[in-house]
Amino acid sequence: MTFPKNLTAKLEIRMQNNALRKLSFRNNLIDFSSNDYLGLSQSENIFDETHQFILDRNYKKNGATGSRLLSGNHKLYQETEDFIAKFHQSEAALIFNSGYDANVGFFSAVPQKGDLILYDELCHASIRDGVQLSNAKAYKFNHNDPEDLEKLILRNPNTIIYIVTESVFSMDGDCPNLEELVSVSSKHNCYLVVDEAHALGVFGSSGEGFVQMLGLQDHVFARIMTFGKGLGCHGAAILGSVELKDYLVNFARSFIYTTGLSPHSVATILIAYQHLKKDSASILKLRENIVFFNQQKNLLSLKSLFVRSKSAIQSAIIPGNEKVKSIANQLQEKGFDVKAILSPTVPEGQERLRFCLHSYNSQEEISAVMHCIYSLL
Repeated sequence: MTFPKNLTAKLEIRMQNNALRKLSFRNNLIDFSSNDYLGLSQSENIFDETHQFILDRNYKKNGATGSRLLSGNHKLYQETEDFIAKFHQSEAALIFNSGYDANVGFFSAVPQKGDLILYDELCHASIRDGVQLSNAKAYKFNHNDPEDLEKLILRNPNTIIYIVTESVFSMDGDCPNLEELVSVSSKHNCYLVVDEAHALGVFGSSGEGFVQMLGLQDHVFARIMTFGKGLGCHGAAILGSVELKDYLVNFARSFIYTTGLSPHSVATILIAYQHLKKDSASILKLRENIVFFNQQKNLLSLKSLFVRSKSAIQSAIIPGNEKVKSIANQLQEKGFDVKAILSPTVPEGQERLRFCLHSYNSQEEISAVMHCIYSLL
């Protein structure tokens, strides 16, 4: 069977732009690319504790067997959601199969026809996809610009408005002024929604996230916590009121029409959260590495190359797919797993090297990779 010509043409354009994506396997290079900020995905303790927990509770099943509304809602779900809600000082939590499912489920179901969604222009693709499925109107506001946001609010009086941002932006690694966004949201009776995917495990005394670190959890309508990054496992949860949880169970299609996570997957989430609560050493080490990385920028006069960030994501802007891929390849040849982020994932001219820092990176490794970049530019 021949492949459709119009699809072949799209692949050829990607190849011509040096932007064709390909799957690759994990390597043995020094990790500056994964989202495993605290190394929890590699934790043998979490693996062993989860296995023993499953045996002790007699959850010897390989799958959930169905959607949570049919046969897939095992008791471990409720225990884990209760723990998550308490950990995050939220009324309720609802687990989804992934961060993508959580965002698509929320934004396609909650904002209604006649409502308005105002989202930061750099919000993640999963948010944008959910917004596209919504019956509400949507406009983007300038990145981290509360004044531009307020202008859009004032143009739409007497409207239910959802303001959407991320606590750590996945490509730039920067953070919004959440206090100001809360102020704007409260002033105009809007509903603030914050995606905390890259903040869980990174910010807060126990890695609770950016919102809780600032004590703003009671002023946020919904938080989306993703577990595949700082928590080192899989899945996501939406935090909010009991009414929001009830609504999502009834109307979020990505929750309703999918098989639930297996007992083992949910147990891993619970055990990982328990480790997050009792082990602050990895969080402190990660913060030290973030500070050290920023110091190295200054020492090597590389600060202007990078987007300003105090998170675990550090991005060096190197325009041009070909150029940034070349430098990434050279870094990999020298033993550092640093990935190039190409257009169209980021806008043309904003191509970059994206560094992800971890608690298990040594300062010697950080210094070495920074000196290597300096020598390649």
